[in-house]
Amino acid sequence: MLARSSFRNSKRFFGTRMVPKQTQLFIGGEWVNSANGDTFETINPYTEEPITSVQRASVDDVDRAVDAARKAFDHGPWRRMSGTERGDLLFKLAELIKKNGEELAHLEALDNGKPITLAKIVDVSNSYQTYKYYAGFANKFVGDTIPAPGNFHAYTRKEPVGVAAQIIPWNVPMLMQAWKLAPALAAGCTVVMKTAEQTPLSALRVGELIKEAGFPDGVVNILSGFGEDAGAHLVRHPGVDKVAFTGSTEVGLDIMRNSSTLGLKRVTLELGGKSPFIICEDANIEESIQQANFALFFNSGQVCVAASRLFVHEKIYDEFAEKSAKLASKAVLGNGLDPNTTQGPQISKEQQDKIWGYIQKGKQEGASCLTGGEEYEGKGFFVKPTVFADVQDDMTIAKEEIFGPVMQILKFSDYDDVIKRANNTDYGLGAGVITNDIGRAFHLTNGLRAGTVFVNCYDIFDPTLPFGGYKNSGLGRENGLEGLENYLETKTVIMSRPEGSLP
Repeated sequence: MLARSSFRNSKRFFGTRMVPKQTQLFIGGEWVNSANGDTFETINPYTEEPITSVQRASVDDVDRAVDAARKAFDHGPWRRMSGTERGDLLFKLAELIKKNGEELAHLEALDNGKPITLAKIVDVSNSYQTYKYYAGFANKFVGDTIPAPGNFHAYTRKEPVGVAAQIIPWNVPMLMQAWKLAPALAAGCTVVMKTAEQTPLSALRVGELIKEAGFPDGVVNILSGFGEDAGAHLVRHPGVDKVAFTGSTEVGLDIMRNSSTLGLKRVTLELGGKSPFIICEDANIEESIQQANFALFFNSGQVCVAASRLFVHEKIYDEFAEKSAKLASKAVLGNGLDPNTTQGPQISKEQQDKIWGYIQKGKQEGASCLTGGEEYEGKGFFVKPTVFADVQDDMTIAKEEIFGPVMQILKFSDYDDVIKRANNTDYGLGAGVITNDIGRAFHLTNGLRAGTVFVNCYDIFDPTLPFGGYKNSGLGRENGLEGLENYLETKTVIMSRPEGSLP
């Protein structure tokens, strides 16, 4: 149901001119304007028109937010709460996410352009599950008692890292907020989160729910702003103990270089990918085509782990390519708020132009364009689903992350060789295999250098499953126990025992 307190023009809930109410910064438990009064417009990628103006966080606002998080961590009740109490608040937040799920899905579809059905199934549902999962973990991380040599008693404690700076992307903003907030809060950290400037709206609404759930002031601070000023200052801030970032490899490398200039910080990064998907000769062609289509075109191709290099065995290559192009051409492009839409627009004009540049490059370098490959005529930042066949490993479209609905199909014949080709990339986020041969599945899976390998499936995400990449695809893992460990320090305590006491 629509929460009237959150939207003006509630009768236009299913329209594209709905104006969200919450556009301020969330600092120290209060909704405030930016220190210098600056705002920016967030654009509807379907209409290319502004949705609303949002307060733009400045360097001064970053200082205010870090100060609030620092005080909440060092002097507030949060880190002194029991894990059960923190878990209870996370459970409350999860239930509020569920209660307001319809509204949150509409915000995602409006601000990001994605189909609302996708926003409900992926963004809202998985966010709810993530908060629930880490709520249950909040009182279950423990230290060890260690049999130290000599007359000593030793044990370890798990303690929160401190203030976490978290920067989230625009492709699945609500879910990426959950992936970062939930483990940090379960561990007892406080947070300053900077949203992507393209998609601030769902994060601000979740900020309202955080306040409604009863989290102490300053535990969560949410800033809408840009990377060049607010983001850069946040990751370098001496009051920050840990940085978590999801986005491009280029920006991730910059964060690694700059985050510890004023003091060493723990850093986790979830970055880009150029994921291979190997379709073996024994695969069911019809099922494989469906899987490959989903693995690339899901979320308009705006997924870091998208299967953008399809290696198809030569025995089934021609049929696979022809039918893949036919399926891709059936996509329904349109308004994300229309339940019939299967592919929304790209996030921005900049992304649309970038993807179109790759399509042109693919043609120039000799790949065969089987469908799409034409500029979209009309309003909205759309890119027609495009399928390239006869792609070679050294082509630009086979090497660089496109982050859009552009499929590249490569041919292979030898399984050991295809492992080498699949691994011949600076990335290592995801990979996939489709085969009915269990031995072949193990051989390929063990040989692929990637953080996640999907076998006879793709894009299966769950808060229980660690996610992250090899090589330039990142550092650390999100989700699962490893996601929680990112926000914990291990303290070793060694105590001298009185003479004559039992060991």
